[in-house]
Amino acid sequence: MGSNMYIDLYHVSLYVCVCAVGLTGTKYGCGGGGCGACTVMVSRYDPVEESIHHCAVTACLQPICSLYGAAVVTVEGIGSTRTKLHPVQERIAMAHGSQCGFCTPGMVMSMYTLLRNKPKPSMEDIREALAGNLCRCTGYRPIIDGFKTFCNKEQCCQNGEQRVKCCLENGFTHNLDDNQISEELFRVEDFIPLDPTQDLIFPPELILMGKKPDGGQLCFQSERVKWISPALLTDLIQLKAQYTDFPMLVGNATLGAFQSNLKAHSAISFLVTFILSLSLSLSLSLSPLSAGVREVCLNEEFFTGFGKTALRPDEILLAIDIPHSKPWEFISAFRQAQRREFAFSIVNAGMKVVFRDESAVVESLDLYYGGVGPSLVKARNTCKELSGRLWDESLLAEGIRLLKEEISLSPAAPGGRVEYRKSLILSFFFKFYMQMLKRKLSERDVRWLTRIVSKKHKTTAAQNTSSTDPVGRPRMHQAAFQQATGEAQYYDDIPAVKGELFLSMVTSTRAHAKITSIDASAALAMPGVVTFITAEHVPGQNRRLWFGNIEELFAEEEVICVGQIIGAIVAENRELAKRASCLVTVTYEDVLPVFFTIQEAIEHQSFFEPKRKLERGNVEEGFEQSDHILEGELYMGGQEHFYMETQGLIAVPGEEAGEMELYVATQHAAYTQEVVGLTLGVDSNKITCHVKRLGGGFGGKVMKIASLSAITATAAYRTGRAVRCVLERGDDMLITSGRHPFLGKYKVGYMDDGTILAADITYYSNGGCTLDESSFIMEKALLHMDNGYKIPHLRGRGFVCRTFLPSYTAFRGFGGPQGLTMIESVLHEVAAKCGLPVREMNMYQSEDSYTHHKQLFSPKDMLRCWSECLEKSDYEQRLLAVQQFNSTNRWRKRGMSIVPMKFGIGFSKGFYNQGAALVNIYKDGSVLVSHGGTEMGQGINTKAIQIASRILNVPMSSIHVKETCTGNVPNAAPSAASFGTDAIKQTLILQYAYCQKVSLSATGFFMGPHTGVDWKRSEGTAYYYFTFGACCSEVEIDCLTGDHKNIRTDIVMDVGRSLNPALDIGQVEGGFVQGLGLYTIEELQFSPDGALRTRGPSDYKIPALIDIPRTLNTHLLTNAHNPHAIYSSKGIGEPTVFFGCTIFFAIKEAIAAARRERGLSESFNLSSPATAEKIRLACEDTCTTAAFSVKPEPCKPWAIDI
Repeated sequence: MGSNMYIDLYHVSLYVCVCAVGLTGTKYGCGGGGCGACTVMVSRYDPVEESIHHCAVTACLQPICSLYGAAVVTVEGIGSTRTKLHPVQERIAMAHGSQCGFCTPGMVMSMYTLLRNKPKPSMEDIREALAGNLCRCTGYRPIIDGFKTFCNKEQCCQNGEQRVKCCLENGFTHNLDDNQISEELFRVEDFIPLDPTQDLIFPPELILMGKKPDGGQLCFQSERVKWISPALLTDLIQLKAQYTDFPMLVGNATLGAFQSNLKAHSAISFLVTFILSLSLSLSLSLSPLSAGVREVCLNEEFFTGFGKTALRPDEILLAIDIPHSKPWEFISAFRQAQRREFAFSIVNAGMKVVFRDESAVVESLDLYYGGVGPSLVKARNTCKELSGRLWDESLLAEGIRLLKEEISLSPAAPGGRVEYRKSLILSFFFKFYMQMLKRKLSERDVRWLTRIVSKKHKTTAAQNTSSTDPVGRPRMHQAAFQQATGEAQYYDDIPAVKGELFLSMVTSTRAHAKITSIDASAALAMPGVVTFITAEHVPGQNRRLWFGNIEELFAEEEVICVGQIIGAIVAENRELAKRASCLVTVTYEDVLPVFFTIQEAIEHQSFFEPKRKLERGNVEEGFEQSDHILEGELYMGGQEHFYMETQGLIAVPGEEAGEMELYVATQHAAYTQEVVGLTLGVDSNKITCHVKRLGGGFGGKVMKIASLSAITATAAYRTGRAVRCVLERGDDMLITSGRHPFLGKYKVGYMDDGTILAADITYYSNGGCTLDESSFIMEKALLHMDNGYKIPHLRGRGFVCRTFLPSYTAFRGFGGPQGLTMIESVLHEVAAKCGLPVREMNMYQSEDSYTHHKQLFSPKDMLRCWSECLEKSDYEQRLLAVQQFNSTNRWRKRGMSIVPMKFGIGFSKGFYNQGAALVNIYKDGSVLVSHGGTEMGQGINTKAIQIASRILNVPMSSIHVKETCTGNVPNAAPSAASFGTDAIKQTLILQYAYCQKVSLSATGFFMGPHTGVDWKRSEGTAYYYFTFGACCSEVEIDCLTGDHKNIRTDIVMDVGRSLNPALDIGQVEGGFVQGLGLYTIEELQFSPDGALRTRGPSDYKIPALIDIPRTLNTHLLTNAHNPHAIYSSKGIGEPTVFFGCTIFFAIKEAIAAARRERGLSESFNLSSPATAEKIRLACEDTCTTAAFSVKPEPCKPWAIDI
């Protein structure tokens, strides 16, 4: 058996092991290998090639036992701020590619691994290397900007155009206008050159180990796990015979991976459907007793069920026989997924046709489909019937008919999307038919398949400041180097406190039911489980009032959603707490009614109070005066925050009674402090919240984290020990929820010339089971319903629906995107009806304009943004080019859309518009700043340092920003509403005035302007000021699959006089890409029982690098001012999420072009997000008609539309 090594396999993944030794730079993002945050480099010596192979792996999925003989390098191993940065770390930081920083170590390690294998990569190499790394903050452009500097100039650009320099020469500079000061976002010449000779060497002892004859079989064993690594094939065959139920996790090179793919992913694997069409044969080893080899043909009979094959438990794949292709034999493969890369197929297909020599007669045909059943499906009857026929339109029509009859899907089929999957079955066959007519892909299609995603970055910014003044300059994020090296500390990176315990939630599995019993005895019997806490263990208040509505910490008698917290297990370690929580048994008695959708809530008249209304003019009179009346509706789905760092905290009991220290990931430390105090029954002065930084927030870490903190603090109070709570990604998505789904119903009256006289819009949002911030979000939607348009008679009504889903909460934009999108849909439909540029003719024009809630503002900068966007995007000429493209392409269509934006900054609740900060100046001249804001990637600390540097006339290097702490700055407002920097910079100005006197320590407090709305009178100054912008996007859709490509986006944004153009551009582009996800690919799915199905990156897709526009131009409006803020800057974090709707409306334009060509109505419903499914089904044709022609049998659907 060889040498045996016994290790504790309780923590089996590489991620857990690197954390156990204190290497916290490797981050937990999802636990499923779907985000890339835990990427490390694994290197092995190959004795055959006598070379070292480097590969990037996700540590959360890598079994530690599989790494015997390998070298592992984490982000800490390649450079640090204490020694020397690696060029990869330096460039991503200096190119402003790190915002919240949580994904940055994974990005660094993916790029570092690429450079170890290929020191001078191409842009295609970089794109492929980063395909598995997700970022929720930056929009990817600055990451690529930094990394593409490693390319050869002749290889790099690939986004170059005629008469334009390489991106390495001009890609980072602002456009120049007369009388402007231009400044690069970063200087390439300042970078450390890459010197591969300075990289870490592979351990020589591992090379010597690899050169020696194999040392024999290894066995790793613990109480629950046994891992055996055989040295020889004969050993493996014997083990397979001995342990028939043991899975083979890692095989020899490609064969092992191939065998794993065959067994594990037979129904969805694109690879498998493709290889089936190749007519492969497999050589399989037989058991040691029979000692032989079995030949198996790889066909549909090889797959016997989901995850099952004809492989016997004791067989090993020895060889694959791939036959040579024959003359007149053609093979093709197709797939369609939620995201264009790094996503499982919804449907895939492999197809092969053999023609009789030099004819169009089909000799044989093979059609294989995946994703349409529990296993792979061959359309056997269709293939038989079409053989011997001429490859013409009659064969196509007959093939579609036969496929429709042969391959069927139940409405309850796992995965849902039944009509779409049916249409893809037929569309793929049609694509194959068309390809065979051409006998090859067109040159243009090849370019689309191979062209890399290039990012053009253009910015314009005028800053009339001296060269030594830090304000207005593109300064790097103050913690970027620490984030790139893994040194930046997040809450879960804090070393364990002595005696620390771990907490795992027990949540409801029913949507509406009475709790009849809770039995935790099985969990408590497990060694290492300390306690189980429920509502009865709360020392203070388990229930609290929130604007007249009761919110429960733990469910006491009744649950009102799946995922509601019932109790929590506290145990000695993380894995044990999770395992024990699954053993807690809760019994229920179902209660009616139970419903989940907006439509059902309307039927039940289930709404939260208050209901809101705003009205300008007389809507009924406006309708009477209008030439035309149009009615319609638009549905917008919700969105998951998917911050890279999941929610959690560490609660540490103090030495004196009642004291509690919380190290917590929150955007609103004061609110968390308040809730914890109420829960423990102690005063707030005994609760101290510490927030160093967040790995993303986007509004999701304001409310829900307070409840999680109170539960964790209760566990710490009860046990007297520190307790750590870190939500796993699936639990985070289940418990915390996200952006509200909205339904807008509108009626609009307009004139023949396109002037809109009246609009009446009713907004419904799905608030979930508790109020949370839903009423505030609905108010913001109503306050933005006019966008930039002066509609004389305008009425909006808002209803927050109470349903039995987890309560929806704040999300970047806070209702603004939903409110703005509804009015843009109105304008879009009116423009489609009358064929006129209705947006521009209906915009506010007067210098002194009033919103529909009677707030005075000037639209001058909005109109400037609009005009510049038209000019810089070359809108008119490109629109003609789009029309020309559509006239010559039947199955691909393009569309363009341009929208303006007016977005209110600050809180409409005036008491939130305040801020505070503490500044200490020390005798050595150094400065310490503490403020009430939270650094979560937006750069609030960096801007605070820039402002303090200007005010105090000290270098930025002499200023340090301390953690956010309720003990330093009390009662701070949340970091939200794009208002954080405004509040902080005002407080620093006030402190300067104080410091001019005597004290070298001062607290500044900023009381913002009074804002508020009188809802009865439909008037009020709702916002501090407005931010303006305009955005134009162009897309291309595939009418046969619904796939779409984002071709180009141009943004012109008014940020006033930018404090830091690099950070502001990052916020603009990051917000836009988050909006791109909201309006196109991010789709939440719920079961008919109200359980969230999309609970991780394998099911829920946020934009990846491949999804961002091929060309992305961002321009900051020049000579813009903001008299309402110091230094004339503007908040920028939230508004540009709305710009993602330009992708949505451009898609709608492309669909309309397809429908117009087919003689179909150009009026059609398209809900957001515009997924591939919705695009395909809207492009009606023979395939979609056939997919809907079969009446489904009644059954419970797999998913419901929330």
